[in-house]
Amino acid sequence: MKKTTLKEYARLLAVTGLGIKKGDEVIVNAGLDQPDFVRMVVEECYRAGAAKVEVEWHYQPLSKLHVRHRSLKTLSTVEEWEKAKMAHRAERLPAMLHLISEDPDGLKGMNQKKNSQAMQARYPIIKPFRDQMDNKYKWCIAAVPGKEWAKKMFPELRPAAAVEKLWEVILYTVRMTDAIGGNACDGVEAWKAHNAQFNTRCEYLNSLGIESLHLTAANGTDLTVGMIDNALFCGGGEYTLGGEWFNPNMPTEEIFISPKRGVAEGIVYSSKPLSWRGQVIDKFSVRFEGGRAVEVHAEQNEELLKQMVSMDEGAAFLGEVALVPYSSPICQSGLTFYETLFDENAACHLAMGAGFTNTIRDYDKYTLDELHEMGINDSMIHVDFMVGTADLSVVAHTRDGKDIQLFKDGNWAF
Repeated sequence: MKKTTLKEYARLLAVTGLGIKKGDEVIVNAGLDQPDFVRMVVEECYRAGAAKVEVEWHYQPLSKLHVRHRSLKTLSTVEEWEKAKMAHRAERLPAMLHLISEDPDGLKGMNQKKNSQAMQARYPIIKPFRDQMDNKYKWCIAAVPGKEWAKKMFPELRPAAAVEKLWEVILYTVRMTDAIGGNACDGVEAWKAHNAQFNTRCEYLNSLGIESLHLTAANGTDLTVGMIDNALFCGGGEYTLGGEWFNPNMPTEEIFISPKRGVAEGIVYSSKPLSWRGQVIDKFSVRFEGGRAVEVHAEQNEELLKQMVSMDEGAAFLGEVALVPYSSPICQSGLTFYETLFDENAACHLAMGAGFTNTIRDYDKYTLDELHEMGINDSMIHVDFMVGTADLSVVAHTRDGKDIQLFKDGNWAF
């Protein structure tokens, strides 16, 4: 990929993704797959005015080694220096860029039970720091190609060609080209228009007074999900509590809302594979009673799916309902990415676990406990899984007794 193109992508992430302003501190979290691009991102953050940029690297083979050789007690321990680091971030509120490139199967063979037990032990210590930062800092999740990820998506190509192809796909999905491998676009301007479209559609949805959503499809999906009275549909860019603008997901095609905890009845069937903790869960279903996932089945990695919905009390409840048209560019590419950032933007999806507190109208006027009492789910996980199909129907039941078709044949009905 041309360096000039990659520099423009790095600029897009710094300016439009993180919304960097003069004096910001930035943390870039990345794998070892694209070090040259990470350098470009750091440079563009400084160009945008950042006062300090740090890079934190991660590497899946090391994660597997740590879980294999460390005792459960060691894995579960949050060291004092880690607490000091989290406390510092909660005070300084650095902007955070997460660059995804991992192998979807990169943690296959890892002792997931041991890893989950360690995470469950660490979470009560980590959670207060996360709560302290909630809605107060800018963040963005984006992607760069990793060789193993590219080979999984394009197994017919040589590794170098697969990486180049994945670059082309990523740049198209973030609106930097007009087609896969096509002509260059002004990504910054394209995202301004994209966000404006989100705003228009959200305004309409929020005017309806929706009490519940009913999802049905020919594959057997038949699920009704309740809404919180003063919850809002959101999409595209967001503001921090301090009024700073950022785009948390690049790409994004979803309009989402946090449903009411405990109000979900029926069953949903997955429409795409789910990569969770470096392993793929596929062809699965989740049945809800009283809002809780009471039964799950999967043709691939069923035990991992069961483990996911039992991570804590809130893991078995829904935290998000997201509406994505089947006509979205990512869906129309015909590709399965084995990466939630992309696959969730190819189809309507749900999320198990934590809800988004900023989907409540005037959320800044309430305490975190009050927001949870309203019905925002709380959990250590937030895992999106895709349920959208070419024939998906979504009907909204409003508080004044109307039924309004939102989705028909997988696409917006209005």
